[in-house]
Amino acid sequence: MSVWFTSDLHLRHARLVEIRGFDKEIDAHDESILDSIGAAVVSGDELWVLGDVTVGGRAAEDWALRALGELARARNVELHLVPGNHDSCHPMANRNSHVRQRVFLDTFASVQLFARRKIAGRTVLLSHFPYTGDHTAEDRGVQYRLQDEGDWLLHGHTHQSGVLDPSVHPRQIHVGWDSWRRPVHIDEVAEIIESDSPTP
Repeated sequence: MSVWFTSDLHLRHARLVEIRGFDKEIDAHDESILDSIGAAVVSGDELWVLGDVTVGGRAAEDWALRALGELARARNVELHLVPGNHDSCHPMANRNSHVRQRVFLDTFASVQLFARRKIAGRTVLLSHFPYTGDHTAEDRGVQYRLQDEGDWLLHGHTHQSGVLDPSVHPRQIHVGWDSWRRPVHIDEVAEIIESDSPTP
């Protein structure tokens, strides 16, 4: 069994499709993402999606959940969601998020606002949001961000092309689609942590 991470799939999101170079071809964009996930994972693997499955709208969200669920069943992969600000099961996106959580649990084995793993001997937190930084001038959703107490953090949300940005924060790793264009294997995360960790 292997563990994988990704974020910010934004399936059915017309604006991001263009930004990502798919020239208004939503189906090609979504197929590229789903094919990349399918090529990475094998039976028994876990995939953690750190939010923003789509950009909202019930039809787009239901389509994305159905597509991810079909992929997970076909590949026998367990999906987990740490929802983002565009997922209707996150309280930032929807004041009735508890109602939509049931729908997400038809696709994902778990839905939680953050998670904690041990990677390369370090505690690593999983959140949609970074400790600090955004793709806008000001950090958004600060009330939903984890407090930095010294642990490494895997995140999405920023849509940055880089994986690490020490000028923003030295221990946050962006696993979003815009950086990797594929799921990130846990061993790749471990290599980053081991190469950048200060000696304890």
